[in-house]
Amino acid sequence: MLRLGLIGGLSWESSALYYRLINEGVRGALGGLHSAECLLFSVDFADVEAMQAEGRWDDAAKLLADAARVLEGAGADVLLLCTNTMHRVADEIQAAVAIPLLHLADATARAALGAGLTRVGLLGTAFTMEQDFYVGRLRGHGLDVIVPGQADRALVHRVIYEELCLGVIREESRVQYRRVIDELVASGAEGVILGCTEIELLVSQEDCAVPVLPTTRLHAEAAVRLAVAPLAS
Repeated sequence: MLRLGLIGGLSWESSALYYRLINEGVRGALGGLHSAECLLFSVDFADVEAMQAEGRWDDAAKLLADAARVLEGAGADVLLLCTNTMHRVADEIQAAVAIPLLHLADATARAALGAGLTRVGLLGTAFTMEQDFYVGRLRGHGLDVIVPGQADRALVHRVIYEELCLGVIREESRVQYRRVIDELVASGAEGVILGCTEIELLVSQEDCAVPVLPTTRLHAEAAVRLAVAPLAS
C-alpha cells in the first residue's frame, strides 16, 4: 500500500472528512480491519487565510512546500493538498518534492467527464471561482465551466469562511446555496462542482437536480485507488 501524505488544516473541518473518507475507502477496497497508511501535516489556517486575504501567495507556497518536504521526508509516496483554494500554489508545491501531488482539479475533471458531463457549474471560494488556476485547469480537460454572478460569489465565499470553516451549519445558508445551485442549472450546468472541501458539510446530491461533484470525496477516492493499486497487482 502506498503511504499518503496529507497537507491539511485548510480548514481542519475538511481535513477530518478527508481522513474518514480515505480510511473508509481503504477498508471498502481491502476489507476487514484495513485502514490507510497516511501522514497528516496540519497547518494553522489562520496564517494561511491571512496570506490569502493579503495576496501573499508566495508566502503560502513556501509554507505548504515546506509541509510537503516534511511529508516526503517522513516516507509519503504521494501528496494530497486537502483544499481546493490552495491549489493556487500546487505547481510550487510539486516543484519542491520528488513525489507526485495528486491534483484535486484533475480528479474532479475526470469524474465529470466520466459521468458524461461537458458543462459544469462551480461553487467555491472567490479565489477558486474567479482565478484561472482552477477554472483553467478544468477547462484544460475540455469542460465548459460557469460560475455564479458577483453577488452570489460573495455569498458563497462568506459562508465558507464565516460559517463552514468554523463548523457552523445554518439552514438559511443551505437554502441560499440551493438557490445559487438552481440558478447555475438554469444557466445550463449539467452538473455542479462543490469546489471547496467544506461545502460538502452543507449541501449534497439531495440539494441539486443535476449530478453533484463533491471534490473532497472524489479526491479521497482517487487517492484510495492509487494507494491500494500495488496490492492489486
